[in-house]
Amino acid sequence: MVVNRFLTITSAIFIFMFLFIPQEIFAQNKQRIYDEANILNDQEIERLEQLAMKYSDKQATDFVILTTDGKDGTDIENYMADFYDHEGLGYDQKHGNAALLGINLQESDVMVMGFYKAKERLDNDRSTKVREKVTPYLSDQEYFEAFETFIITAADYMRYRPGVNPDNIFYKTSGQLISAIVLGALITFIMVRNVNPKDTTTPATYRNDQHTRVLRKRDRYIRKSVTRKRRPRNNNRGGGRGGGGSSFGRTSGGHSYSGSRGKF
Repeated sequence: MVVNRFLTITSAIFIFMFLFIPQEIFAQNKQRIYDEANILNDQEIERLEQLAMKYSDKQATDFVILTTDGKDGTDIENYMADFYDHEGLGYDQKHGNAALLGINLQESDVMVMGFYKAKERLDNDRSTKVREKVTPYLSDQEYFEAFETFIITAADYMRYRPGVNPDNIFYKTSGQLISAIVLGALITFIMVRNVNPKDTTTPATYRNDQHTRVLRKRDRYIRKSVTRKRRPRNNNRGGGRGGGGSSFGRTSGGHSYSGSRGKF
């Protein structure tokens, strides 16, 4: 009786943990690097797995890398689409948000593919930009650097709303810093240019030559008090003005994607 009660309580605890533990904890053990071409060592795979997990959590999108030697003759696009269907790739659910980079060593093919959120944020144009940043590393057989660049660049591009050019310098920290310096310098120049030099007060400041004349040879003071008039201010301080190929597709399972493919 006691044993049965213990088993019941233990089972209930496991069920509770399975249902209520956040999916992110399970996602930490998820595989995202599939190196079927054996071009990476164990240390590189581990580093890429950690990097992919980090940026996947930031963008709620899995960043997945697929490599194949291509000896079976499978086209890279079909291979990636079928892989997405069969493995059920996605960040928090099967067939969910995912960005894929796939290469075929036999044919020197490379393709970037985005599903759901990644399809929207990594459209054809952005996928092409990502692919073009990755291709030089692949051509030099620097595969780790290529895959690292894919993860970081794709995640960065996904931060921007659709229709915005993520490479615009005004969206970069360096561009914003330069703009702030230039604007500050322009404002300072305008202020300095419009500041009047300090006037020096002399007897001529209060004399009106058109209405002043000598009435007698000898003058005398009628009053000893002097009434001073406030000198008018110059309020006229007007400021100045400062002047490969890309395509949409659909997997055999019915999941649409954005993409860009090319050679390396």
